[in-house]
Amino acid sequence: MVWNILPGFGSPTHACALHDQMSVAADMSVGRARSDEVKKQPPDCRWEPRNGGTGSMSKQTGKVQPHGRYRALTARHLDRIAEYGNVRGEDLFAMRVVSKVLPFRTNRYVLEELIDWDRIPDDPVYQLVFPQKGMLADEDFHRIAGLMAREAPAQEIDGAVAKIRARLNPHPAAQRELNIPGGADGALEGIQHKYRETVLFFPSKGQTCHAYCTFCFRWAQFVGDKEMKIASNDALSLHQYLASHRHVSDLLVTGGDPMVMKTRVLARYLRPLVDNPKLDHVRNIRIGTKALTFWPHRFVHDKDADDLLRLLEDIVRSGRHVAIMAHFNHWQEMRTDVVREAIRRIRDTGAIIRSQAPLLNHVNNDPNVWARMWSTQVGLGIVPYYMFVERDTGAKCYFEVPLVRCHDVFRQAVQQVSGLGRTVRGPSMSATPGKVEVLGVQRLAGEKVFMLRFLQGRDPDWVGRPFFAKFDAQATWLDELEPAFGENAFFFEDRPAPVLQAV
Repeated sequence: MVWNILPGFGSPTHACALHDQMSVAADMSVGRARSDEVKKQPPDCRWEPRNGGTGSMSKQTGKVQPHGRYRALTARHLDRIAEYGNVRGEDLFAMRVVSKVLPFRTNRYVLEELIDWDRIPDDPVYQLVFPQKGMLADEDFHRIAGLMAREAPAQEIDGAVAKIRARLNPHPAAQRELNIPGGADGALEGIQHKYRETVLFFPSKGQTCHAYCTFCFRWAQFVGDKEMKIASNDALSLHQYLASHRHVSDLLVTGGDPMVMKTRVLARYLRPLVDNPKLDHVRNIRIGTKALTFWPHRFVHDKDADDLLRLLEDIVRSGRHVAIMAHFNHWQEMRTDVVREAIRRIRDTGAIIRSQAPLLNHVNNDPNVWARMWSTQVGLGIVPYYMFVERDTGAKCYFEVPLVRCHDVFRQAVQQVSGLGRTVRGPSMSATPGKVEVLGVQRLAGEKVFMLRFLQGRDPDWVGRPFFAKFDAQATWLDELEPAFGENAFFFEDRPAPVLQAV
């Protein structure tokens, strides 16, 4: 299937306005090389790894990418984007309705390289990116659909949308109430400190993504409501907080996606960790990102891609551990040539790529998908890290999977991979008290129970501690479970959650 797309948001027979000098005939077979569109890059100013690696953007292999400079496609472009898959009528209207409530963004790389348009709506990346009717409760969907159908005033629609969003648990696991530390002048916005050793930082410029996942548990960051957003551009406050908490060993820069930022902006937050002796206790730098899926050109072809790799390499050479926390939901995301080149370039800096993802209905609710994904990752030098349970927020009603099924998928998948792939942990719920792993289902003392364990906890004493819950075949989250063996409460419920900023 070959055709021209997104033509200046006019007729699909004209040249594509997303890159003014390029008209792309897009071959939609997933992962097929696009060698006819590759041009040679001048060999100047290319990053070369200092560790003796090959450096995939060397003079011999330099390339430019066929998708032009990154440009976001949003809900206002849905009518034209739908031309890719001939999505029309009620299906297109449903996308527009859902995108009023939940954020939508994509780009040409996702549309042209990752989605198999002959398989929609079942294609996993299509489900991962495009709004579907079932992502809202029926009552909420019909409320917004009715307002749009009668062309209600924007203020009325916005009011209805705000009420729906408020019911979707925009900040799950008590992030605002329990995770944001306090300072002399009040809350330190943009910082979360849930676990003793790890601080999260949300840089303002990184609170968007190259494309949005429809399941995202941080969807509230992207809807344009400042009251909902967690973000800061105050590098000094971050560094002061870290300097005053010597027990912190890990900084996780998260979002959104920090990789949407220019390298010079990211460096403002990270370079002092190398240069400032008061921060020498921060040994592990993690960067949460979906860029390897949604825009791998960030590490290969973007104007400051080489600067980014030099930054990572410099941090590694300082003796720190740099972990790229890559979000891969399906093996289909790792089939293109450019993502594999991006992975190779990152690894040449000495950084480690670790992968994590939730188990999602409509996307990867299949042990064979997970086994293939983990095996592919091991082959590419990526460390499988976490299988998460879909969190209790946003479009959970569409993606959630019962805990018993989550464990079955995990168990059947991990049985298919070698020991190198069994570094993965899960299924894990990132709940209010901590990360809780579902170890299995057993019959103990005559009662069928879930066996659970804390992988991480607000109280470090909880870590590794097993506990038991009554078996519930329909339960999808920790707060739906009841203690087993006649107990009135779980052991962590009879004490207040520690407030780490007071440490």
